[in-house]
Amino acid sequence: MRRRLAVFLIGWALVLVGGGLADLVQTAGGVKLEDVRYPGGAGETLSALLYVPPGASAAHPAPAVLVAHGFINTREMQSPFAIELARRGFVVLAMDMTGHGFSGGAMGVDGFGGPASLAYLRSLPFVDKTNIGLEGHSMGGAPVMNAASAEPDGYRSIVLEGSTTQFFGAGKPATPSFPRNLEVVFGRYDEFAPLMWSEAKGADVATSPKLEAIFASAGPVQPGRLYGDLAAGTGRRLINPAVDHPQEHFSSAGVGAAIDWFQQTLAGEASPRPPSDQIWFGKEIGTLIGFIGCVTLILGTFRLAIAAPMFAGLRQAPPATVTRRGARWWLAFAATAAIPALSFYPFMKAAPAVFFAPFALTGTLPFALKAFPEQITDQLVVWAIGAGLVSFALSFALRGARAPIRHRWFASVGAAAISVGMGYLALVVTDALFKTDFRFWVLGLKPLDARHFGLFLVYLAPFTLFSLLALRGFGSSLAGEGGLVAALTGAVAFSLGFAVLLAAQYLHMAATGLLLTPDEPLNTIIAFQFVPILAVVGLIAAVTWRLTGDYAPGAFICALFLTWYIVAGTAIFPPTTSVLAPPAAAKPPATSLRTPPPPTR
Repeated sequence: MRRRLAVFLIGWALVLVGGGLADLVQTAGGVKLEDVRYPGGAGETLSALLYVPPGASAAHPAPAVLVAHGFINTREMQSPFAIELARRGFVVLAMDMTGHGFSGGAMGVDGFGGPASLAYLRSLPFVDKTNIGLEGHSMGGAPVMNAASAEPDGYRSIVLEGSTTQFFGAGKPATPSFPRNLEVVFGRYDEFAPLMWSEAKGADVATSPKLEAIFASAGPVQPGRLYGDLAAGTGRRLINPAVDHPQEHFSSAGVGAAIDWFQQTLAGEASPRPPSDQIWFGKEIGTLIGFIGCVTLILGTFRLAIAAPMFAGLRQAPPATVTRRGARWWLAFAATAAIPALSFYPFMKAAPAVFFAPFALTGTLPFALKAFPEQITDQLVVWAIGAGLVSFALSFALRGARAPIRHRWFASVGAAAISVGMGYLALVVTDALFKTDFRFWVLGLKPLDARHFGLFLVYLAPFTLFSLLALRGFGSSLAGEGGLVAALTGAVAFSLGFAVLLAAQYLHMAATGLLLTPDEPLNTIIAFQFVPILAVVGLIAAVTWRLTGDYAPGAFICALFLTWYIVAGTAIFPPTTSVLAPPAAAKPPATSLRTPPPPTR
């Protein structure tokens, strides 16, 4: 009993220590952080985190910056910029785009929420309305360009990180004088160079005719050189660091470039610091500790639950399984690792037709678009079930004879709900105490508002099917050894395929400047999060199998966890738009009919 309780308490300790560390970093120097809501221009409510530095008041207004995240991200993704700017004396509003996070509406409506967010920022009495900057990463360029178009005199400078002007048609066309004082930060390994600047490689963006025209340059733009006149609002600068798309907002180079530009173009910061003086990574460490604590707490709660009389029937020794690592075991290990990764691109590409074709044939497509509005989640559903079916079928050929499993379905569901519910409670507590969630880089576990909870219920069934198939197939085949070894084996087996896939992609990128699959930038970046997430799935599968001799309890825990994770952080599309065509509010000149609107984390 003491051991079970110890795991539970360690989970809570990690959650609270991680949240406290993250809060110390994001409020360093006396910064106040507030979760705010304000009206959008189309009747929706918008969400943001507001960072207010000490000394900012109506009597002494401070310069301010609006920061915007990318596609299928949320406001927390911009915390590196927000933390560093706030500790230098800037008020920062980190917005959720419409259809993202806690903001209402759908993706793309109301100028992605940019104009309303700038208007809200300008309405704050402690903000210097003559010194406001705009920053957006990836699709975050759309709300800030819309904001600049709506209020051409309402800001002073803008930074586009891994983005482009008029993103998917957003905002007015750029010229040498619009937008005002523009800095473009674009990584040499950015996966979206063809989409953003019509160049094959991020390293070649300086030769983009589009960029040359905006910079009024007669030839290739020189990175680091100041073009135009900052006083006149025509300043232009390109920064081309050695990073990829996700690193542009998660590196000292990307963050430092934005800091430097705003320190040059906005006046009145209270605490100037060199751009290299950065502490934001400490917050990421804190929220990662919180994520680890959440998973530990879920498993610790499960161990306590099955010790209670209500769920005691779940406790049993595992049936006979593979205990020696022979050829069959290694084949099972290889299949567990390979199937999710090898099936990822094909199923993600085929998903729109697979998911929506039945609705289109029956004339119920409008209903489907309303009922299943997270269309990246729809693609993940097709991939997950497809990979689960392949794993389930192949497992019959590999696992050999095995004793029958005694299922306790209702008890399994109950214990899983209590366990994941405790993890969710930890997130609620962390949010209330520290205004943080559980995340690291592209990994993010957020609370569910009412709208996302409804979608959680919608998507729970398909992810439950995936979890049952995957864990019935190989989840128990790899857990033949003692506790810690089994747990590590499960985590590695489920995540190794994606780790190898991404290593191959980015080694090729480092050598050539291009992905192995250059037409798959969005799905490649989406794949990053499945290294840690599938490691969690494998860990849960192994631990729960060792405790119960049944794959069902772990499958239900994984289903609840995966659905929560995916639904809370994925964009909601307009109800009249499918992935077969991009949103009208963000329509590009030309795109593949099967390509969802990029980019990403």
